[in-house]
Formats: sequence, C-alpha cells, structure tokens
Amino acid sequence: MNAEEKRLFDPLWKKWGPYLSERQWGTVREDYSEHGEAWDFFPHDHARSKVYRWGEDGIAGISDDMQRICFAIALWNGKDPILKERLFGLTGSEGNHGEDVKELYYYLDNTPSHSYMKHLYKYPHAEYPYADLVNINRNRNKYEKEFELLDTNLFNEGKYFDVVTEYAKDNAEDLCIKITIHNRGNETAYIALLPTLWFRNLWNFGLMDTKPTLRLQEEEKNYGTIKVEHPTPGDYHFYFDNPVRTLFTENETNTARLYGQPNPSPFVKDTFHTAVTENNFEWLSEKKDGTKCAPMYEFNIVAQSSVTVKLRLSKQPHQQNPFDKNFDAVFTNRIKEADDFYAVITTAKDKDLINIQRQAFAGMLWSKQYFNIDIPRWLNGDPGQPVPPETRKKGRNHDWPTLNNEDIISMPDKWEYPWYAAWDLAFHCVPLSMIDAGFAKSQLILFLREWYMHPNGQLPAYEWAFGDVNPPVHAWSCMQVYKIDKAKTGQGDIKFLKRVFKKLLLNFTWWVNRKDHKGNNVFEGGFLGLDNIGVFDRSSAIPGGGVLEQADGTSWMAMYCLNMLEMSLEIAQYDDSYEDVTTKFFEHFTYIAESLNRMGADWTGSWDDEDGFFYDVLSLPDGRYIPVKVRSLVGLSTLFAVLVLKKETLKKLPDFYNRLKWFQQYREKNNDYLVIEELNEHDDILLSLVPRKKLERLVKALLDEKEFLSQGGIRSISKIHEHGYSVNIDGQEFGLDYQPAEGTSALFGGNSNWRGPVWMPMNYLLINALQQYCEYYKDDTKVEFPTGSGNEILLSEVSNEIAKRLVSTFQLSDNGHRPVNDNYAIYQDEHFRDLILFYEYFHGDTARGVGASHQTGWTGVVAELINRIS
Repeated sequence: MNAEEKRLFDPLWKKWGPYLSERQWGTVREDYSEHGEAWDFFPHDHARSKVYRWGEDGIAGISDDMQRICFAIALWNGKDPILKERLFGLTGSEGNHGEDVKELYYYLDNTPSHSYMKHLYKYPHAEYPYADLVNINRNRNKYEKEFELLDTNLFNEGKYFDVVTEYAKDNAEDLCIKITIHNRGNETAYIALLPTLWFRNLWNFGLMDTKPTLRLQEEEKNYGTIKVEHPTPGDYHFYFDNPVRTLFTENETNTARLYGQPNPSPFVKDTFHTAVTENNFEWLSEKKDGTKCAPMYEFNIVAQSSVTVKLRLSKQPHQQNPFDKNFDAVFTNRIKEADDFYAVITTAKDKDLINIQRQAFAGMLWSKQYFNIDIPRWLNGDPGQPVPPETRKKGRNHDWPTLNNEDIISMPDKWEYPWYAAWDLAFHCVPLSMIDAGFAKSQLILFLREWYMHPNGQLPAYEWAFGDVNPPVHAWSCMQVYKIDKAKTGQGDIKFLKRVFKKLLLNFTWWVNRKDHKGNNVFEGGFLGLDNIGVFDRSSAIPGGGVLEQADGTSWMAMYCLNMLEMSLEIAQYDDSYEDVTTKFFEHFTYIAESLNRMGADWTGSWDDEDGFFYDVLSLPDGRYIPVKVRSLVGLSTLFAVLVLKKETLKKLPDFYNRLKWFQQYREKNNDYLVIEELNEHDDILLSLVPRKKLERLVKALLDEKEFLSQGGIRSISKIHEHGYSVNIDGQEFGLDYQPAEGTSALFGGNSNWRGPVWMPMNYLLINALQQYCEYYKDDTKVEFPTGSGNEILLSEVSNEIAKRLVSTFQLSDNGHRPVNDNYAIYQDEHFRDLILFYEYFHGDTARGVGASHQTGWTGVVAELINRIS
C-alpha cells in the first residue's frame, strides 16, 4: 500500500476535513419561520450577523468532524461593502431559474484522508456586483438564460485575484495551511486577507456548559500564536505569519443590526466587516481573546505576481518555528503522495482525462460536509431561545420524530444542495468507492440506521421533505460499491452486504406496502426524483381523481428486486441460510415484469406496441385507462432492470436453481408470462424487464439523434417533443415540450429540468444496463449507431460510445473549447483552461453545464467512466 492508502486505516486522519458547508443560510435547518419560508427567514444579508444553530459555512473551509472548531478565509478588495466571508448566490425567488451560486471557485485536489487539499477562489479587483446579479436575474423570464458572474466582464483582462488555499497535514492533528494570492491583472491591486478561526456557537443553545476561548499569546516572535481552548475536541495551537493586526470578536448575533435591540457586547459576529470596511480598528485593539479571530494581512500585489501567507493549526505545541523548512516539506511530500495515490487509481493516459478525473475526485471529497439536525429539538426549540411557532409541530418533517443526524455526509453540492439527498448519495458512493471504499460503505450503512430510516422502513429523502419518495437505488449502490471494492482488493466484504441486506428488507417492504395501491405489482411513487418530467406534477393530486401507474415506478421496483436477488445470491455463496430468500425476489420480479408487459382485454400494460415504447398509464375511477405518451426516461428506465445469472453462480446454489426451473415450468404450463425467454441447462440466464424484441425497439429510439442521443449523452426527453405534446383528461389539457436546458416552468422550484437535458446518473444506469445485455447476448447483436446512419456496431460497443460522449462534455476539443463551458471565451485563458466544473445536468443539444455548478456529487460518476473508456 502507498502512504495515502495506509492512512485510510487510521480514522484519526479524517478528524479534520473540508466539512464546512458553503451555505448554511437559507436552509431548512436554520428556518424557524411559521410557514417554512427558509430562504426568506435566513437570507445571505443576515448570515454575517446572525449566529447559526445547526452548522457553519465559509470559503475553502475546514472543521473538525463535530464542527466545534472552524477555519475559512475572508477577503476584501477595498471596494466591497462587506467582507467576502461566504459565497453569494440567488435565492429560489430571486433567480429566473431558481437558486444559484454566483461565484467562481474550483476544487483542485483532495485525498480521501484529507492529508492534502487544494481550493481556488477567483475574486474580482472591482466591487462585487451583488445588486446587479439579483436585479438582472430577477427581471429575466424563464425563457432566458441566467445572468452569470462571468457575464459582468469583471474578470476580463485578468482583473481578478486567484486565491489558492492549500492544506497539508504533518500528522492527523497538525494542519499546515498555505494561502497564495495571485494578481492576474496588469496593474497593482490591493487586497486584505483574514484567515478566520472560530468556534461554532453551542453555548447559547444549552449544548455547552463552558464557553471555549481563543486567546492571543503575547510573545516576541516572527510569527503569531493563538491558544485554542475547547472542552470537546481539546486544545490546539494556531500559528500564523506576523500580520498587520490580529482581530478578536465573539460569535454572537448582532441584535442591534438585525432586530433593533441593543447588543449585550459590541463584539459580535460581523465585527470584522465593520472594522475593515470602515478602517476602524482602535476599538478592537485591546481585545485579545474571543470565540472568533483572524490575523489580518494587507497587500498591494504587483501585476502578475503573488504573495503567500502561512498558518498552522496543531494539537501539539511547536517549540521551534512552525514555518521552518519542514513546513514546506510537508506540502512537497503530501502532494507527491497524492500523485502516487491517484496514479494507481486511474487507467487514463491522456493528460486532459487525468486532470478531469482528478478534479472530479477532488469535488467528491470537498463535498463532504458536517450535517446536523435533531427533529424533536428543531420542532420544539432550544432552552433559553424563542419558542418556535406552534404550526411547526404539524408542518414540514413533523412526522419524522426519530430522525437525529450528526455526521459527515457526502453532499450533492455544498452551496446549492447543502443537505443530503438519499438517491444522490447512492451515486456518490460509486466514484467514492474507487478511492475510499470504507467511507462509501459507511455512508450506505448510515442511511439504513434507525436514526435515519423511518420506523416504517422509508429512507429520508432530504430536509425540504424527508418523506418525499426518491428512486430506490440504495441496494443498487451497495452492490456497485461491493463489486468495485472486491475487484480492487480481491476479496468481497460479505459482512457489509449482510448488514445492509437486513435493513434493505425493511425498505423493500415499505415500497411494496405503500406504493402498490392496487396490489397488482404496478407501482406509483410520485415524481421519483425526476421533478418535472411528467405533463403534471406526479406527486400531487392526479387529474380525474385517478392513480398514475408509473412505468418508472414499476421499473425501479423491478430493478430493486434484481438488486436484492443479486445481493442474496452473493451472500448465499458464503452463508446458505440466505438461499431461501433468493426465490422470493426472483418470483416478485417475475410478477412485476408480467404487469408491465401484459396486454389483454381486461388489462392495459405500460407497453405500446405501435409506438415501441413504455408509458405511464392513468387509471381513472370509472375504469378507463389513459396512456400518457411522453417519450422520456420514464420509458427508458425499464432497461435498468436487468441481471445475468452466471452459470458458475447457479452451480454453487443448486436449491435456488431448481426452484427457479420449477417456477419457470409451472408458469409455462399455465400459459403465464415468462420472464426467462431462454432456459437452457448449463447456460447463463438473463433476467430482464424488457424482452429482446422490445429491447431492440427501445434501443433504436435510444440511439436516434432525432430522439434521445445527443453529443453529450442520452436526453431525458425525446427531441420529437420539440413542438409539444398534450393529453386531454376529462376536458383539461396537460402538456409539455422538449426543453434542452433550463426549464420554462416553476414546477419543483424551476432550477431543475428533466424535460430534455442530459443527466449523468441516469446515463450511468443505462450504460450499466447495456453492458449486462451485451454480457448475455455477446457478439450476436448489432445495432445502428446512431440510428439511421447505416453504421452497425455490436451492442457491447454501444455503452462505451455513450460513455465517450458523456466524458467528451468535459474534454478539450481541437479548438481548445470544453462543451461544458458554454463558449465562454475566458475559459481559453491559461488561468481558466484546465479548470473543470461538474454541473447538475447538461444541455440536450450543446452539452453546456446547467443547474448547480458544483454538483460533482452524482456527476462525479464521470470519474468511473473515464477508467472504462481509457
């Protein structure tokens, strides 16, 4: 094992990491309003002045794993009305396409133990355009693009600073910090830097008996020292290059500014903002301790040059200079060890692909965040604090009284989605397992624990509505992580599979009991994470008072059956007591497949033989069935449910194999639907929701550039709906059209669009499914790629071609352009060219990034795809 791999066996190395959120304001956790108006209750304008209850935020920040001690950078260019202490963005109502961060920052590097971390923030010389970003976006309609920070032209001609923050651990509790500020412009420019250390305020909420202290050590040295005294993580020592001045205040709410009530003390959370922007430090000069501190540096940086500030946070005191030659050696060693670690992970040879993958992994690791909420306490309030409105006890999340979370969790995007999302997390764990299988497995186990899972078996969705229903992909992720880990180590972690299998049974049962109202193995489920993909909101009241029998809801459950079957088969090879349950999942899958495919006088299945596609079906109270003929991922999701039972496995499990054959023969005698098309002794067996003839028709649509196939992957809705689709339900028209980028409706907040764009996780599932099909059919199936081109390739090559298109979204083209960057010319500049952003989704025609700009989360699966195509 290399040095970084060894560190993963010592949990202490993860005590400190990038666990600080990038946005704590505007979250449900911090919302104590009467009607759940999170954005308005705690806006960005309050964040600098008001104490947070459930966590902290900052730029390029770190904290301990319980978020007691926090560190981040603050900046001032001499022109802004406030310090740049946290990232700014639009709220849900301010943006023409919902909430959106309006900053330029990049995750450049990170290791799983966080032994080395590197972050880049770009800060303009000119005044930051807070008002313009709000007003211009607010006045744009939903058919217009968002007004971005780059559209202000503030970064033209290099008129900005590149602020690079690096962390390198000498040991698990000795963090070397280096902040380098580059002036990219052609003129000298002023900047103030305040590397800020503070305590999370727990004392005001009855959670601490003793208030912690940051205390300046008055010593005549060429560096400064602050003693960090905290009863929980213990004492630390904060060292820093000698500053212009060292500032102290208290992490306390500025009640005078926010509520017009006198402050008990002048030393409040936003003191540094006032002192720096007004150039008034005299009143702070005598304060030498507090709960928030910052050494302040001021520079006039010459054109095209840089300055560096060194800091160190250490458990053990340094008797000698903490910034001697060993300090620089720590960075040199950790960077080399990071390179050695990733050299083993990647199979790519191309430098651009290696860079893309490295930044994808960096984004995954920087997106780990401390998340804390205790629902009973959140609903009822804290001692000594204002009592929350009584309406909360019947409002959002009141029916999750057992949920109590305080963990480090992989977030979708630490600004736009600084809260976990259960089905996103399932995809995060795939690339995470390539670099830290232990963390990936612990995340999957965590969500099945009793303080997350509802007593009825449901997994929590996200803080906006823990009871929302997301696709059941947890079992799928468990198997993917297991396989990746087994391929790497040569040994399967059966103990892990057993742990998750038992809890997944509870969740599977919840799905069966709650989402199959008619008991006919056709499932509903609601929007299922695909937000606005339907002609109406699939989570609200269904038109005509009917039930929407969803092709994707049914497909997800079929896939869930096969995931559980595969898991039980794997465990049964080591523990034969699990062999009994395998048949249950095989038979349940058969019934679901029959329901989806069956056609008859008394039954309307999801398959439309004339169109060659699967659709949702609206079942009305009067017995009518109305198919909703939208060609979308809803129909393509039927491809996800596929599993090849290898003959080698079947030989090891003769009881299961015999029961399988008996069940197949029984159904054959009764002329029932057969899920196994070919059952030959000693051959592999294909279990698929989609029979071969239907598969061929679906693949034809999938690979048609006039329908689903785009330059950047598979679209979420077919392009044939460019001119719209509508359906009449009891005299009322419901419709949609193909929207390749931002959505044009406010459904689900308007910042997410499933009516055309390419979504990386769904493409990843399609690629995996196609590989299963080709594993069974091998080289006897050829298809046109693209459809109508006359170019025939093996089915086994199709998944690889789709993967290449997905990866190409981030690659430099011959003209030096990356499709993801939307033709912004500045990304051809040397200081932008190699920076990668991993967006939430991508334009269905051009592949430009859309939605959340730092959702390395599930878009991070591109890291695994790079290894596949390399």
